[in-house]
Amino acid sequence: MYKGYSNKILRVNLTDGKITTETINEDWARLFIGGRGYGEKMISEEVDANIDPLSPDNKVVFATGPLVGTMAPSASRIMVITKGTLNGTLACSNGGGYFGSELKMAGYDLVIFEGKASQPVYLWIDDDQVELRDASHIWSEMSSDSDRMLREETHVEAHTMVIGPAGEKLSKMSGVMFDGHRASGRTGVGAVVGSKNLKGIAVHGTKGVDVSDPEGFKKAVFDAYKLLSEHEVAAKGLPSTGTPILVNILNNAGSFPFRNAQDAYMPTANKISGETMIKQTLVQKKGCMGCPIDCGRVTEIREGKYKGHKGEGPEYETVWSLGSMCGVEDLNAITMAHYLCDDYGMDGISVGVTIACAMELYENGFMPKQDAPFPLNFGDAEAMVEMVKMIGERKGLGDLMSEGSYRLAEHYGHPELSMSVKKQEIPAYDPRGVKGIGLEYATSNRGACHVRGYTIAPEILGTPVQVDRLAYEGKAGLVKTFQDLTASVDASGACLFTTFGMGAPNYAQLLTTATGIEYDEESVMLAGERIWNLERLFNLKAGLTREDDTLPKRFLDEPVKTGPSKGEVTDLSKMLPEYYQLRGWDSEGRPTQTKLKELELD
Repeated sequence: MYKGYSNKILRVNLTDGKITTETINEDWARLFIGGRGYGEKMISEEVDANIDPLSPDNKVVFATGPLVGTMAPSASRIMVITKGTLNGTLACSNGGGYFGSELKMAGYDLVIFEGKASQPVYLWIDDDQVELRDASHIWSEMSSDSDRMLREETHVEAHTMVIGPAGEKLSKMSGVMFDGHRASGRTGVGAVVGSKNLKGIAVHGTKGVDVSDPEGFKKAVFDAYKLLSEHEVAAKGLPSTGTPILVNILNNAGSFPFRNAQDAYMPTANKISGETMIKQTLVQKKGCMGCPIDCGRVTEIREGKYKGHKGEGPEYETVWSLGSMCGVEDLNAITMAHYLCDDYGMDGISVGVTIACAMELYENGFMPKQDAPFPLNFGDAEAMVEMVKMIGERKGLGDLMSEGSYRLAEHYGHPELSMSVKKQEIPAYDPRGVKGIGLEYATSNRGACHVRGYTIAPEILGTPVQVDRLAYEGKAGLVKTFQDLTASVDASGACLFTTFGMGAPNYAQLLTTATGIEYDEESVMLAGERIWNLERLFNLKAGLTREDDTLPKRFLDEPVKTGPSKGEVTDLSKMLPEYYQLRGWDSEGRPTQTKLKELELD
């Protein structure tokens, strides 16, 4: 068997309580690497693409990659894979922290859950000792309290995965939380976990991970750390200010969606920037297992209505979604709302965008005033925070809003006011001001997403090279390249931020010396392309079509009103046909038999 893997999968049938182990499929490991790739292959083989995501017949996989638990930098990621509730796509949500490494140290590459428990349970993994335990007393507890209670009941050094009340109540915006604060938030994976009466997992591991070529791996690790230590973003920007360093950068580029993306520039963005956070709320920085970047932030609200609350975050995405997108410029309120999203176990991106959608519906008179618990006006920080609570508890209007912005806007007859793609809310980059990210949103297999093809790196940050953010030429190839590389990085278990400094040859060097499978730049990229096409095939079976590869009408037809991108719209017709051609797909976005044969997917 290849090295780098624990060579063990844990299968848990929640219906009958049976727990079994099986070995890694070597062919799948070779073709799909691990993590996102291997886990999605399992779901593709075992789950009907047309199934109701909340059916007991749906399954959910927690998957690590071969670099997780090793000395490779920032290699602690774990993927939560299922058929998602938000939009029915092949859902894969990426989480950080320490849980993935701890699972690997316990001797497992993946855990797959099937069926449904008759009452709330959690899984306790202590190396080779694995058991299901009653979780009735933890059900309904917030994420942070659930994390604490699981560790008190199991082991002080255990690491946890839990769902909060939102997942229990089957919110389509619910995620899972690792160690109480690190989220796998996107695509509604928390609702699938909740539908199975699974409250969480606690794991304690004491084993190591063997690599194929220890000396070669040490050199590959040294080379990777050196590259990261020399990169402006990885070594300076993110460690000093965290991801909120992007607030002023994106706003000054005219790509910071404001008030439900009615504009792409926020005049008072500096009030909620990473630089302001350092002065106002920052306590210390905090990273994931084995991470030299330390992009996370521990914060405390020191004044105002929410004074005394402490936690982790907000990150760039929630500073934007709960701030600029809602027209809110109160950093303390944004921070409080972020804490609440974590505690309820919700995706802060989708929550903020859905609140912004509700505000536009309300202000335009499309939402009857009697439906709103209080006035929902842009810029009202207190209303924004209260709506987060109502969504988490599914109370009043929050019940409908917990279904996401698309269903909310559709309910009131204006689906065009949902800033979503494939029913998933957009992240914090206005595609009118950054053309490549617009194509990435439109074609992303899990709906609007930035971390599946982060073209912001070259289009805004100038890494590895600067490209014109407003140009269309070359963007189809750029997006494909970033999507394929990211798929392989996700499969390896490394963090996306390592691509600030590292490229396909570096991941090839790490994977080869860790696993014993021979990788080069071409095979790393081919594995990523294979994963991307596997996702596309699942979604096509689930009923998605070329018509879903688009953007909200606002980005296509409504020019940016102010700021550096004034007058810009996004013209997908200048990129999408070329993108399909480069992918080897037909004009309807379907992989050809020639392409599938090339990728060994036929």
